[in-house]
Amino acid sequence: MQEKYLSEEYMDMYKEENVLCAASTYEQKYYFNQRFETLPVGIQEELQIMCVLFTEEVGGIFSLVFDDQGNLALETEADEEDILYDEIGSALKIKQLQETKKELFESLELFYKTFILHQNITELLTEEEE
Repeated sequence: MQEKYLSEEYMDMYKEENVLCAASTYEQKYYFNQRFETLPVGIQEELQIMCVLFTEEVGGIFSLVFDDQGNLALETEADEEDILYDEIGSALKIKQLQETKKELFESLELFYKTFILHQNITELLTEEEE
């Protein structure tokens, strides 16, 4: 069974980078940044399932990271010595997730821009409609 958190090393690194969540095949652990604990439990669970399944399928470390403008990036990395990591599969899986989870990712970006960056939600929704 997957544990909820990665090691302290990963947690410290991820907090600095605005990581929403991450999973590691190496530690077989999942991390959810408590900065985002106000997200509904159903979304938190969906993110955990998505991250864990990603690492089980292609290996490595998978994370969802916000940049300074509130855009969400799906990132993956692997140890140099990891011969089982599927680099091509990871790129294809990310593309698939971007298509199938587009609405979720857009909602997460809106959440981040509104509650973390304190941008005006009315303006953000107006921009989306244009």
